[in-house]
Formats: sequence, C-alpha cells, structure tokens
Amino acid sequence: MAPQALILPQSFYNRNTLAVAEELLGKVFRRTISSSTLSGRIVETEAYIAKNDPACHAFNGRTDRNEIMFGPPGFAYVYFTYGMHYCLNFVTEPEGVAAAVLIRALEPISGIETMKANRKTDKITNLCSGPAKLTQALSITKEDNGLPLFEGNFLVEDDGFLDFDIVTTTRIGIRQGAEFPWRFYIKDSPYVSRK
Repeated sequence: MAPQALILPQSFYNRNTLAVAEELLGKVFRRTISSSTLSGRIVETEAYIAKNDPACHAFNGRTDRNEIMFGPPGFAYVYFTYGMHYCLNFVTEPEGVAAAVLIRALEPISGIETMKANRKTDKITNLCSGPAKLTQALSITKEDNGLPLFEGNFLVEDDGFLDFDIVTTTRIGIRQGAEFPWRFYIKDSPYVSRK
C-alpha cells in the first residue's frame, strides 16, 4: 500500500535555498483550478539567492515586482518574463532574506488531458519540460502570485518517492550568474528542460 502523501509544511521552505531546491526534487506539485486537479512531479529546479547573485530578481533590492521574495517563505512567486511567459518560484529562507527556487520542469501526473489542451501538444514529455511550459500547462498566471504552497489551491506533497539520483549543474537560460552550480535535476528523467 502506497504511503499517504504529506503536504510539505511552511517550515520546509524556511531553510537554505540550495537544500530546498535539491529536496524539492521528487515532490509533487498540485494545483486546483475550476474543480480540476493538475499535478506533476518536480524533476528540475534552480536556486536564486539575492545576496551575491546577479541573476536573482532581488539582487538590486526590493521592488513591487519582487516583494514576495523577501518572505515569508512557502509562497509562490510568479513573474512574467520576455513579455510572454510566466515562471513559478517557491520563496525560501527566513522572512527578510530574498531567495526562491525556480521550478523548471515537472513530470505530469494528473490532469494530463487538460495540460495537453493548454499546451496544444500531445507529446507528454513536452508538456512541462521548461519553466514557461509548465505554467502554461497548469494555467498559472500572475493571479497566482503570493499563493501559499501549504494550503489552498497550490500544494507541494511528499509521497515518499526517493528512487532517483540527482544531477547538479550550473544554471541555464541566464546571462549573469550562470557559473553558479545551483541547478538540480533528476538523472535520466525525460521531462527535464534540457541537459
């Protein structure tokens, strides 16, 4: 009998961002929208920490856009980028420390037909294999910015899945701070954004 999935408590996020980014791998992100449940297993993450990280949105200080990054931890930070895509992040560290984990890719679990319609593709490995793809698949927009991850419509659950190895690499898709080895993904997963 499979173990009961446990919702990660807010305290899970109130820790070192690199540890959270790595430990989120294998967890299940679940969202409820219009009485439908869409979910996927987190297979790829990247850490962003304002202190000494020029790629972090809060590197130059607090703004209206990045306010949510300054805490409290355990909330969604959703931002719009390149004038066309949303990205989903989980706020980490104690309140006042600006940091978050970008969710780069998911392995779809439930609501797959809805995801296919949202993404206009039938290829399951292409549904959530990138930060913009997964927000499109799960209908995540800036209206979801600030939602808690431990209650309500956004939840992150631990279902006990641990059968994987983790690859650590430098971050991708950024110009500054690309040298930091702050990207983590599940080895051999066909759902990661790119290797």
